[in-house]
Amino acid sequence: MPISPRIVSLSTAMAAALALSSCATPGSPAPDAGSPANPASSPAGEPGGNTDRQEVDALDPRAVLTFDGGLMTVDTETGEVVAQTKSEGFLRLNNAGDGRHVLISAGDEFRIFDSGLIADGHGDHDHYYKTAAAMTGASIEAPEAAHVVAHEGRTALFADGTGGITVMDSAAFSDGKVTPDEAEEHSAGAAHHGVAVPLSSGDLLLTQGTAEASNTVQVVSPEGDVVAETTDCPGVHGEATAQPTDQGDVVTLGCENGPVIYRDGAFHKVPVEEQYQRSGNQFGNHGSPIVLADYKTDPDAEQERPTRIGLIDTRAASMKTVDLGSRYWFRSLARGADGEALVLTYDGELNVLDEETGAIIHQVKVTAPWEEPEEWQSAAPAVKVGTDGFAYVTEPATKKLHVIDVAAGTLVNSLDLPETPVELAVLTGEEEAPEHDHADGEGHERVEEQGK
Repeated sequence: MPISPRIVSLSTAMAAALALSSCATPGSPAPDAGSPANPASSPAGEPGGNTDRQEVDALDPRAVLTFDGGLMTVDTETGEVVAQTKSEGFLRLNNAGDGRHVLISAGDEFRIFDSGLIADGHGDHDHYYKTAAAMTGASIEAPEAAHVVAHEGRTALFADGTGGITVMDSAAFSDGKVTPDEAEEHSAGAAHHGVAVPLSSGDLLLTQGTAEASNTVQVVSPEGDVVAETTDCPGVHGEATAQPTDQGDVVTLGCENGPVIYRDGAFHKVPVEEQYQRSGNQFGNHGSPIVLADYKTDPDAEQERPTRIGLIDTRAASMKTVDLGSRYWFRSLARGADGEALVLTYDGELNVLDEETGAIIHQVKVTAPWEEPEEWQSAAPAVKVGTDGFAYVTEPATKKLHVIDVAAGTLVNSLDLPETPVELAVLTGEEEAPEHDHADGEGHERVEEQGK
């Protein structure tokens, strides 16, 4: 049954606002004795904080990985484990958008983790610093902390337990915490597994739904007006942003009857052959109009293991499929710096595809053959691409982190890990979703007509 659309209030004073905590979370486990110190009085790496901040001529990317019992931070150039931090429970990692911090979805809060990589801009050049990797001691309250989306220099957090949304400039994390005056508090109509995307126009794209059903996506103005809406997205899950048009941002979302695209101020449905088609995991690139997605077609499968991927063309609202001949899972997908579609399959190959044609450019043998575990929280290979353009692949069975040159199609390094990796984030010090200059220079004109 379609749910009734509900207008969202964007007031920062709303009673349902999420609380921001800039102190240590009560009951949070302390770092182990071998971890770098995490000063309680100030964020790591800032004036008055850790004293090990040192200037360097360049920053080597760092990988932050979870394992059963905590996190480990690895220098991907040397393989050195620069920090291990104890933390109980299942942890999900999300890049904060500033190139330095990771937001850890942990129960009812987003904890802020500092990778220790600092790029300090000075006019036409940057200065680079390294410091200890550690929990900052700050967190953002969010019942059932879930999705994080960084887009156009802003970061949005979604709390599934309330439908609450917190939006801030990605640069707000620079001091290791977020204060109430740095955040906007919004809310969807009800608690549900949802997502929000801050748009360059100042509008907010968000899902609407309940725990029982979600089929609505809206774009809401800062004044609280619904300026675009679709109710034709049953089971909405998964989003990605693609190359913008002259009219503004382009966002795709997964549904159970084919994806939907927000483009030029309206929603457009992507036709599919199947009655049930779900692309709940999507990956975009700011320079490409194509979005990489998984491709599932069995509504009765407890754990569908597809071999086909989808390439969504946001210009034509169409999708082509490519059969890779080997299965993959949701942590298998990523995008290269030049828009390439990356898929790690069960046979251990990292497939690098031309996103426009679907042709395979490289097949890089990375891991031994593997299979998706029964529980999605369990360890299995994961793929991430840093802003340096290199792909990073975990291999839990051998406790390895592999580094791949995507452009060359070569495996350049395999690093030993002390623990079995589960989740992965890669930081380079460079913003992951910087605010881009647009052709019109004055922001995008909103198109009021609604499409399907």
